[in-house]
Amino acid sequence: MKKNTICTFSGRSVDELSIQGILSGDLKAEDFRIHGETLNHQARVSEEAGYTQLAENLRIAAELTHMSNEEILDIYNTLRPRRTSYKEMIDMAERLQNEFTAPLTAAFVREAAAVYLKRGIVKEDK
Repeated sequence: MKKNTICTFSGRSVDELSIQGILSGDLKAEDFRIHGETLNHQARVSEEAGYTQLAENLRIAAELTHMSNEEILDIYNTLRPRRTSYKEMIDMAERLQNEFTAPLTAAFVREAAAVYLKRGIVKEDK
């Protein structure tokens, strides 16, 4: 039987993940994080099958795998209506683009900023 070649972010093979590993303490939460390359592979398969929007979402998710939970929560909070100004959203998009090399996520935040501004659901700049 061919061994599974999909790896988690920590480098473990999916075949190594088990309940017993958790119970014994051999596995930690980090061992269950998905690797960005796995998501990019799923994106390619989705696109080939005609699911372009799913492929785009998977590529954005792949960019997020390199960020901490705190950074992802910061993005989430930034995207909550009336919580952030247009300028703060654009600043976050620039940070995503330049610091994290996450151009798709940055484009998503820029698009959201434009929509929020148009709908009047950004926080007022002071």
